[in-house]
Amino acid sequence: MSEKRPPIIIDMTPEGEFRDPPAPPAPRGLDLVLARLGGAAMLVALVTGGLLVAALALLAIGVLLPIVLTAGAIGAVTLWWRLRKARAR
Repeated sequence: MSEKRPPIIIDMTPEGEFRDPPAPPAPRGLDLVLARLGGAAMLVALVTGGLLVAALALLAIGVLLPIVLTAGAIGAVTLWWRLRKARAR
């Protein structure tokens, strides 16, 4: 059950160069409206995604900042205590 496919046609000039396929027709009517609407929707999605990434970065900073400050304070107190003990000797 083999189907017979039409032969492949290679369109070439007499000089041996390939001819360019005809340009697709320009979008008109509903196609043009949908193309512009789709482009605007993609732009909105990209901007919203960028804002989401920025919001997540701010959230991560907000969560990690108290941890960093606490660890820094503990480290500073530990160094102060050791310096105090070293001076006492």
